[in-house]
Amino acid sequence: MSEILFYLGAVMITIGGICDLFGALGLLKFPNFYIRLHAATVGTIGGAVVPLFGVGFLALGADFLPHKYAIAGASFVTGIIVLLAAPAGSHALAYAAHKTKIVKWEPKCDHLEVEE
Repeated sequence: MSEILFYLGAVMITIGGICDLFGALGLLKFPNFYIRLHAATVGTIGGAVVPLFGVGFLALGADFLPHKYAIAGASFVTGIIVLLAAPAGSHALAYAAHKTKIVKWEPKCDHLEVEE
């Protein structure tokens, strides 16, 4: 069982590195603020939460760590906090950019404009 957790954690850390790479490429290549914000959120969720869960599984699978439950618990709790905070933060940024009209954007349908 510990070997399965160890390899699962290693795979999740590798997936997190790939998500970070794709998020960075998206920040460089995407055309406007809103799509870049999506790439940043993908980089945060995939590049921070998935590796944190991977570190938790890796710690649970490592028999030689003296405080493996503390490391795993801290990794899982931190991952959950980031998982809850990142989408809320990106939504707040997008909403503020839309309200202040800082970003030049011409949508076909703007549902927020109807509410004003």
